Amino acid sequence: MATSLHQQLKLHYVADPERHEVDIAGYRIDAIDDQQQLIEIQCASLSSIRDKVRRLVTNYDVVVAKPLAARKLIIRKSSADGEQIGTRWSPSKQSLIHIFQDLVHFSRVFPHPRLRLDILLTSQEEIRIPPQRRRRRQRKNDFAVHDRRLVEVTQHYQFRTPAELWTELGLEVPMEFTTADMATQLGHPRWLCQKVAYCFREMGFLEVCSKQGNSIVYRQVPRKVPRRRPKSTHHAPS
Repeated sequence: MATSLHQQLKLHYVADPERHEVDIAGYRIDAIDDQQQLIEIQCASLSSIRDKVRRLVTNYDVVVAKPLAARKLIIRKSSADGEQIGTRWSPSKQSLIHIFQDLVHFSRVFPHPRLRLDILLTSQEEIRIPPQRRRRRQRKNDFAVHDRRLVEVTQHYQFRTPAELWTELGLEVPMEFTTADMATQLGHPRWLCQKVAYCFREMGFLEVCSKQGNSIVYRQVPRKVPRRRPKSTHHAPS
């Protein structure tokens, strides 16, 4: 079931509800904007729309929008329509780098000339209620997620190339580097930086150049510079 967050983000892109939930090429598309771009809002894993997007970009311009929760207020209620019984801020705060936890399943689709990847940093409310059926070994105070609501979009990134994504991360590493160098520079765990390196490698932006012990050493793939044709020189007849 689509969450309130999903519905609100469709309106964030396309205000006219008549342009929501449109059937195209055998698929249900979340929205179509004024530029005839197909808008796909993906609150769940990008892997579930990977094949869909891969087929659509052969004939259409597609925007895949992925929201991340930079701030999340957890609201506990006695039931879906019941009274509020508690609130707290989640200690988990997502930033741009956390897209790579999902992009590992999508890096063979992005980049594509007809695809734009939007990352939305958002403030959200997460509504939790007691489960209707308690599972075995489930604690009495466990609550299940009932809905997610958008409070605001705090930052909206748009990417068409790996180079744009690399620049926005602000990575300042040597020409040849390891994921340990990335972790030190970014201040994030090495396991997450390994996902970053994997994605950029799959996207053709990084390549393996050597090893340092058990660590893989990466470098950026050299960009091909088109050769300029030599200027022809014409001499006036003597």
